[in-house]
Amino acid sequence: MSSNPPEERPVRTYLLKKLCSDDEGLFALGVSIARVVQMADSDDQGTQSLAYHVLSDVALTQKILRLANTPQYRQASGAPVTTISHAISLLGFDNVKTTALAMLLVDTMANSKHAQSVRVELEAALCASLVGRELARYSPYQKAEEAAIGALFKNLGPLLIASREHDRFREINALVVAGEHSQAQASQMILGSTYDTLTATVLREWKIPDVIIRSLAPLYGSTLRPPADRTEWIRQVVHFSMDAARALTRLGGVASDDVRLLHQRFGSSLELEREQVSTVLSRARSSMDALLNSMQLDGSSSGAAGEPGDPYAESGEVPGPAGTLPSVLALASMDAGAKEGAYPSGKPYDAREQLLAGVQELTEMRVEGKARVNELVQAVLETLYRSMGFRFATVCLKDAKTGQFRARIALGDKRALRQEGFVFPLQGKDLFHLALDNDADLMIADASVAKIRDLLPKWHLDLLPDARSFIVLPLVVQGVQLGLFYADRAQPAPEGVPPDETSLIRALKAQVLAALSP
Repeated sequence: MSSNPPEERPVRTYLLKKLCSDDEGLFALGVSIARVVQMADSDDQGTQSLAYHVLSDVALTQKILRLANTPQYRQASGAPVTTISHAISLLGFDNVKTTALAMLLVDTMANSKHAQSVRVELEAALCASLVGRELARYSPYQKAEEAAIGALFKNLGPLLIASREHDRFREINALVVAGEHSQAQASQMILGSTYDTLTATVLREWKIPDVIIRSLAPLYGSTLRPPADRTEWIRQVVHFSMDAARALTRLGGVASDDVRLLHQRFGSSLELEREQVSTVLSRARSSMDALLNSMQLDGSSSGAAGEPGDPYAESGEVPGPAGTLPSVLALASMDAGAKEGAYPSGKPYDAREQLLAGVQELTEMRVEGKARVNELVQAVLETLYRSMGFRFATVCLKDAKTGQFRARIALGDKRALRQEGFVFPLQGKDLFHLALDNDADLMIADASVAKIRDLLPKWHLDLLPDARSFIVLPLVVQGVQLGLFYADRAQPAPEGVPPDETSLIRALKAQVLAALSP
């Protein structure tokens, strides 16, 4: 087989147009991925931005929470993790960020009619990101998590072709299996571009940072020199991660020869002993199992049957239907076993159970003394928003400088726009001031009732004209009005809030009041 690197050429215009312009799903994926990649962990702002993004997607929220509640991550106390902000604290900002990116890939690609081929490439991408995360532990550089993101994207080219141009994917794999061409040479022949060039071009269309794109460039040589800088270190880690992922997801798993070859090529350059290579692979395998367990799968992700012409999986076995594949594809529908359903208003049938879990989590956060006031407030807001099925929720606090109550944190539909407009004076005679003056928790089932609508201020009617049910929870400490929680829905809620749910909501508020008390 020839060892000469293939000549790099621009991606054929028709292929790039089909993948990035004509495919609405991939366009939306690129927008979402760019948004997540650009998030930086900068104190509270980074965590809040990531939490907002995850919470805007119900399915993604459920996946992250389920991962946080797997045995590998769940706290020793056994208390469930019910809020995304707590999940980020427990799993780590970079872990949640990379996992969210992986799940965005899965959600977009999983419905392909070529599920078996896509499954193989998706598992390799996800596994590579986990290896990259493990290698980041040994990094001499800051922001090493970019290696995990680069590793996740390293396999994007094969993944896109398997999903969108499957005939070409099979032709490329057939050439590789014949033994006369490398994957790069075969993809160059069939597509007019190598997979790596295709990946880099698509990522540029998605506005992904150059440091990640450069990390995908091919590496040549059986033994690598130590990297000269951070960019080269990331590049070597990305390639190590992809090579390791192919071994980890292959039928039979990792062999001793895999460890030897990885150590031979990367050990000196990345300063890894052979035992450390084994440890990295073992930890990545454990993380992969935890992820699959969080999806309520059987954990047998590696070594599934492949299609004819697939060089990465054994052929000869008949793959099961796409809906039963023991793979990361099940990420797209991992709600089995949960108590499902909601009232027409959007309120979940299991609101009480969700509220109770939230109260338990908040109580533990306060007892352990780990959470700051703003973290408690964020957690309470998340719990109210998710457990009661609200479309918008905010906490409004007094701004002494401007003499107003002003929204400080918000979740849900049109979050930024509504947060900016949720401002009202300290004094008034409307529903909000009546609630504050009387320290009364209000739970409005139908805001269109004339007596209620007459009490709504103009700013609320202008900002949220379609609010049909909502709650107002004043924050009053020793007679001092500090602010309030507000959350609404676009539908009336005739089911109301029974006494047990009311008590739990007040218990949530009490956690914040206790933290605010002098």
